[in-house]
Amino acid sequence: MPTELREATHYDFLGFVKQLGRQALVDEFSVKPIGEGTWSADIDRSWWGWSGPHGGVIAALAGHVAAAAVPDRSVRALDLRFLGRPADGELVLTLLEKKIGGSTRIVDVGITQGGRDVAAATVTLGREGPASPADIVDVSADVVARPEDCEPFMIPPEIVPMGGHLDLRPTDGALPLTGSEDAWMRAWISTRTPMSMDFAYLALLADCLPPGVFPTLSAPLAVPTVAFSMHAAAALDDPSPAPVLVHTRNVSTSGGWSVDDTTLRDESGRLLATARQSRRVLGWHAR
Repeated sequence: MPTELREATHYDFLGFVKQLGRQALVDEFSVKPIGEGTWSADIDRSWWGWSGPHGGVIAALAGHVAAAAVPDRSVRALDLRFLGRPADGELVLTLLEKKIGGSTRIVDVGITQGGRDVAAATVTLGREGPASPADIVDVSADVVARPEDCEPFMIPPEIVPMGGHLDLRPTDGALPLTGSEDAWMRAWISTRTPMSMDFAYLALLADCLPPGVFPTLSAPLAVPTVAFSMHAAAALDDPSPAPVLVHTRNVSTSGGWSVDDTTLRDESGRLLATARQSRRVLGWHAR
């Protein structure tokens, strides 16, 4: 890429970061453009899950670079598929933008590590219209304790390192590995390093609770994510860092596969996004 274009791309990127206040996410994972339509990132071991880089971080990175590529539109949906197990080292994200109609863009994001495919994402972006009295807004009627009234719960960093980055406060439901009959969890979650509220941040939080089947277990199992999908449900008008109410419910576990549904809400109960994960369950047996 010519030097002038590379410098312009870098300038536009810095302006985009400043405008949307995403400096924390950028700094945390060393996200930077390295060529036309190509970005790099690094997930250090403090952001690992059970056995490798946290899947929510990879989803967040895919949404982040797609939003940077199409800054005049907002992310509406993300579909991520894992193609291999990520490990230590630089991630390279390669983008291909497609125009769909007048207001919608599709950005395909290929994610490689050392020349090896580890994930592929398709991100849908579009212009948002003004609010209308006819809008359908999902506001939960559930009464849950406010974040400041909930006790923190630490995911042991020695087992799941990324737990050290989270302020996680369960509101109700069972805790993981308690042999409960309830296959769901709900908690206020935020990152200890404040990050702006955007789609990428929500994608990160959507994968922060343990798998929904975990409350029914008494010992952990490997339950790696194979497919992750997320859809925006409301405009994120206020980018200020804030706790998000994350509710993960297991809807099916059988035949070595497990499906979780997740909702993410703000402090008013307004639905911000929904997510679904399909996971492999390694070593599952009937309780």
